[in-house]
Amino acid sequence: MPKILIVEDDEALARGLRDNFGFEGYEVLYAADGDTGLDMILEQGPDIALLDVMLPGLDGFSICDTARKEGCDMPIIMLTAKGQERDIVRGLELGADDYVVKPFSVKELMARVKAFLRRHRSIEERVFEFGEFRFDRDSQALSRDGDVVKLTRKEYQLLEYLLTNQGKALTRQGIMNTVWGSSVLVTQRSVDRCVTTLRSKIEPEPSRPKHVLTIRDVGYRFEA
Repeated sequence: MPKILIVEDDEALARGLRDNFGFEGYEVLYAADGDTGLDMILEQGPDIALLDVMLPGLDGFSICDTARKEGCDMPIIMLTAKGQERDIVRGLELGADDYVVKPFSVKELMARVKAFLRRHRSIEERVFEFGEFRFDRDSQALSRDGDVVKLTRKEYQLLEYLLTNQGKALTRQGIMNTVWGSSVLVTQRSVDRCVTTLRSKIEPEPSRPKHVLTIRDVGYRFEA
């Protein structure tokens, strides 16, 4: 039975989340303040955590940052108010896996939670399939209906990073650090240009992408 931790000081919202996840069979842990939430992450070891950004005591950023530094690798979804793009990026860079903007659909949130739990528990995949494409990490090749699709080294690394983080919100800075590395002098425009060329090779309509999706003011998300 998956164990979910909800750290939220809005009593009405927290009650609704607790009831919905409990009805679906989750073991629900709850904290109304940041200090208790962090203690529960470190001591109870939930399978996934929902963290509000603004909390009494420690805020969601501090909880996420400390949890990651302590080696906690469970998926973390941040709950943030509308229009807080800077908060979204900050949370992702501190180790959060995704975010949901309030007000949100509980059904959508539950679907995201299920998807993250499924991916987190699975063995690291070596082969990914999406649309007409097959991506093989061992042979470092992308094919479409059996025909090889030529990728540059950076396009390959970008696609691999996107595929191994499907469904996650990825910041441009995070992509730069992973694909280009901290020792290379590049800008976030380099990420956008690489995304554009990659889309031209894997999207049926590059101007209306369905796999590499843009998240305004944040970065990108891959959907198979």
